[in-house]
Amino acid sequence: MSVFHVTRRGLIAAGTALALTLGLAGGAQAQTPPGVLIVGQIAEPKALDPAAVTAVNDFRILMNVYDGLVRYKDGTLEVEPALATDWEINEDGTVYTFTLREGVRFHDGSPFNAEAVKFNFDRMLNEDHPFYDTGPFPLSFFFSAVETVEALDEQTVRFTLNAPYAPFLSNLAYPTGLIVSPAAVEQHGADFGRNPSGTGPFRFAEWRSNEAVVVEANADYWDGAPELQAVVFRPITDANTRTAEMLAGGIDLMVEVPPVALSEFQDDSYAVHEQAGPHVWFLILNAKEGPFADRRVRQAANYAVNKSALVSEVLEGTAEVAAGPTPPAFAWAYNESLEPYPYDPDKARELIAEAGADGAELTFYVTEGGSGMLDPIAMGTAIQADLEAVGFDVTIETYEWNTFLGEVNPGLEGKADMAEMAWMTNDPDTLPFLALRTEAWPDKGGFNSGYYSNPKVDELLEAARVATDQEERARLYKEMQTIVQEDAPWVFVANWKQNAVTSDQVENFTLQPSFFLLLDDVAKN
Repeated sequence: MSVFHVTRRGLIAAGTALALTLGLAGGAQAQTPPGVLIVGQIAEPKALDPAAVTAVNDFRILMNVYDGLVRYKDGTLEVEPALATDWEINEDGTVYTFTLREGVRFHDGSPFNAEAVKFNFDRMLNEDHPFYDTGPFPLSFFFSAVETVEALDEQTVRFTLNAPYAPFLSNLAYPTGLIVSPAAVEQHGADFGRNPSGTGPFRFAEWRSNEAVVVEANADYWDGAPELQAVVFRPITDANTRTAEMLAGGIDLMVEVPPVALSEFQDDSYAVHEQAGPHVWFLILNAKEGPFADRRVRQAANYAVNKSALVSEVLEGTAEVAAGPTPPAFAWAYNESLEPYPYDPDKARELIAEAGADGAELTFYVTEGGSGMLDPIAMGTAIQADLEAVGFDVTIETYEWNTFLGEVNPGLEGKADMAEMAWMTNDPDTLPFLALRTEAWPDKGGFNSGYYSNPKVDELLEAARVATDQEERARLYKEMQTIVQEDAPWVFVANWKQNAVTSDQVENFTLQPSFFLLLDDVAKN
């Protein structure tokens, strides 16, 4: 039995400590204290600096510690005020002027104001900023259109863009737009990610590596103090262990329930939550070198993988087969005319033979778990079998999630032919702009780890992000999807419906289409 104190002040004052029992037998249950929510996360966070991370696993913690100028309205991806009470946009869509909320302070006591906002964005975007070296900032792409940020007075900040940029407000609501304390960055420098300070409903208390991140209620939160005393985020990488902990009572909330485990939580002791959202699970193919440099071989992989079987048998019907790079949750931008690649191993063999790739050896990177990765080892094994059935020789290399990202994000060149990946995004611009453009190759700071390049796709994506008319944006995205599906830089596998399970002690919990955990209204008896 492993017993540890959840927090340094609040819970000690309340006279509570958390006993977490591993390997329980005979139906005995661990006891978690009232007012303290224990969350079973899928992995250890990489950092608690919102400008420096990319994974939803990290975002689930960060959204409870920080606020942005705007946020997503509950249950939607529509933007509403947060640290900014309102804003004005000039006629051509290049100047955004925000009025800031008064009287807000960071958890370290320093004031939130226009200078703090300017510090945040200059830190990410200006290489001459004194704290630019606290990065890297891998999603600063989100704000590449920003030319200047000006503090007009204490409560007014102005962003000037180099061109109209349709996703700007939505990107401000994404974790990369969360506002950190300049004073804390100045104090901790590159260690800020282990010593976070925001303005959110919970303040950072403690991070014990590979054990727990603890946050405490911020009684002075501008939007009202949270119901909970504290939240403990526990990294439990193995999905079966996470399920066992939930059944044993060691955690109160479990994210990303394995499809095969859903039946375990059907009685009144639990509530299963589901929420559709913009998710796509795919295989990155190395289009720069090796067999997948030939489009025919990439198409063959799409025909070879039995995606319907993956969805029905491995994922137990909790997802749908993907038809391309854009999730159908973005209904206005989704190309409904596209049909998924059918399962056609004979067509795959024909294309492989035509390309002279019979017997090609493939190195396949698979992760043990990770944000939106569903059941990655089982899926990887099934995909390996499908590819070998059409003549490939596939070797799997498996990595822990953060190690996996460290291998994949810098690019597959010289290392692997393919890699699993999943993205949950906030706008139809995000994933293709960051992972399919030529200018998003890893050596240019992007996430195009397979080095796909098509000048027409580049042109369409550049045009879509500056189009101010949504119908025109939709037309451009739909044309992009048609080309990308034909080019097959990825194997398009699945669009998932996210899930979570809570114990009967947890109240007021809902999943969000953003895939974030918002816990300020959650209670636990």
